[in-house]
Amino acid sequence: MINVKLKDGSIREVKEESNILELASLISKKLAKVAVAGEVNGTLVDLSYKLKDEDEVNILTCDDEVGIEVMRHTTSHVMAQAVKRIYKDAKVTIGPSIENGFYYDFDIENPLNNEDLAKIEEEMNNIIKEDLNIERIELSREEAIKLMEDRDEPYKVQIIKELPERVTISLYKQGEFIDLCRGPHLYSTKSIKAFKLTSVAGAYWKGNEKNKMLQRIYGVAFSNKELLKTYLNNIEEAKKRDHRKLGKELKLFTFAEEGPGFPFFLPKGVVLKNNLINYWRELHDKAGYVEVETPIMLNKKLWETSGHWYHYKENMYTSMIDDEEFALKPMNCPGGMLVYKSESHSYRDFPMRVGELGRVHRHELSGALHGLMRVRAFTQDDAHIFMLPEQIKSEIKGVVSLINEVYSKFGFKYGVELSTRPEDSMGSDEDWNMAEESLKDALNEMNLPYKINEGDGAFYGPKIDFHLEDSLGRTWQCGTIQLDFQLPQRFELDYIGSDGEKHRPIVIHRVIFGSIERFIGILIEHFAGKFPTWLAPVQVKVLPISDKFIDYSNEVKKKLLSNGIRVEMDLRGEKIGYKIREARNERVPYIIVIGEKEEKDQIISLRSRVNGDEGNVSLESFINKINEEIKNKNI
Repeated sequence: MINVKLKDGSIREVKEESNILELASLISKKLAKVAVAGEVNGTLVDLSYKLKDEDEVNILTCDDEVGIEVMRHTTSHVMAQAVKRIYKDAKVTIGPSIENGFYYDFDIENPLNNEDLAKIEEEMNNIIKEDLNIERIELSREEAIKLMEDRDEPYKVQIIKELPERVTISLYKQGEFIDLCRGPHLYSTKSIKAFKLTSVAGAYWKGNEKNKMLQRIYGVAFSNKELLKTYLNNIEEAKKRDHRKLGKELKLFTFAEEGPGFPFFLPKGVVLKNNLINYWRELHDKAGYVEVETPIMLNKKLWETSGHWYHYKENMYTSMIDDEEFALKPMNCPGGMLVYKSESHSYRDFPMRVGELGRVHRHELSGALHGLMRVRAFTQDDAHIFMLPEQIKSEIKGVVSLINEVYSKFGFKYGVELSTRPEDSMGSDEDWNMAEESLKDALNEMNLPYKINEGDGAFYGPKIDFHLEDSLGRTWQCGTIQLDFQLPQRFELDYIGSDGEKHRPIVIHRVIFGSIERFIGILIEHFAGKFPTWLAPVQVKVLPISDKFIDYSNEVKKKLLSNGIRVEMDLRGEKIGYKIREARNERVPYIIVIGEKEEKDQIISLRSRVNGDEGNVSLESFINKINEEIKNKNI
């Protein structure tokens, strides 16, 4: 017998040569049924892994992030096996797991279509029913090359030859199918519960356009059919909510050939954007921020000082002015440093909270452009907080609280990620260690759960990123808090301390919306265009039943306008049912219908997006109701 240590610290006695699946069975039948892989002494392994005395073991299920990846990668192997069964001459290449699913690239002569995907799915289900054991095989380099040559898999041969020199190569076998892979994999094909092939696309071998074009089949996989059904329903719902489609229908924004990646905001879109900006200013006034505005274009010297010229130049638009090179700002930070330097400061001035709604330009590749989500010009709701070292934690907490207030206002849940020092960073180890520890301490003191994202910080400092979760469960990275010890040094910022000497301030860079344009795109999809009343470009639509009631309809409209309510009137000679349907399609929160009874009794017939037909009410009571809703910014 041998002893192994479990994740909870307990010790289990098992027979020699026992594998992880047998250990799971000893713990509980339920665990054995859902186990997908294991971690032994920190290394990811198959359930068939033979345990040794004093091993530390963690049994993984699909509830674990790594566990679900194992299941999805195994599903890609089952797909490859199905493709090989149907298309005998198909050559397999690579098939990793990705977010929510997997893909596999194949060299197949005939283009695949949706009917082909259905055939492949059917064969995958056959393979799953066959309950094929998945076996790990280890061969020498030469044996592995010969095996793949014998099986006429030239891409696998190439991969093996390009691997670093080592003694053994790992492969996995299920039935007649063998694939080169480091693993781990499920114990059997029967453990795959729910999958769907979603699309097929072209992909160059190794991503190089000089290589042959392959066919990439995408699929999704989940631990049960209910999760799969929810995901597929959300995908269909996301298509209906696509901000590019709704943005056009609701007349919010457009794009033109003359400016790819540069959005044009239409009147209703500007109302929406200005409402967000007004809300931003209201919050920042209360939080003790002042607002500045810096030039949109500054010379090369500034960007050299900031470091952007050396770390970000490929994303910057440049121009020659009076024989001197200038660049459109991709970020507001350097201009903010010059604002600070425009006058002298004392330690008594801190913390200085300085906001800027700055227009920035970044050169994005044309293939990366995507509606408002990825553009070349956008408004960043920036702020820079200049402070003393002892103020770091309290200021970070203040920013986190502000971000929480904003996201909660829109009904967003969010996750937090701490990104640490990247390879191309500036500054000393001491500064970076202090900056990272300060961010960690602030998050820990607020009991805010977070993940570590190693090496993904900005080149001048670590950062906290906020990932929103929308109504469909999708995540979006928006808010950021970056702690910066570098730019104050590069710009030689200083203040007079309590000792009468000069010192360097510390700077927090932070955004809440991130890009206001992108945030609008997220809001469109989150609310499916049905914006809360306080944010809606048109809050009320007045619909006279016929021309006879235009005069009273105009009185209603004027009264609403005089109370600060955004209102439109539909004067078209259409039937009232048609007008109501049109107003609903425009996602207007409230519809007022005016006919003979309404004019006679000086009332309104009210319909709301939430409650439907609310019957006849007085105009004054409606104005009080809607103004209260707008004031409280209800969602």
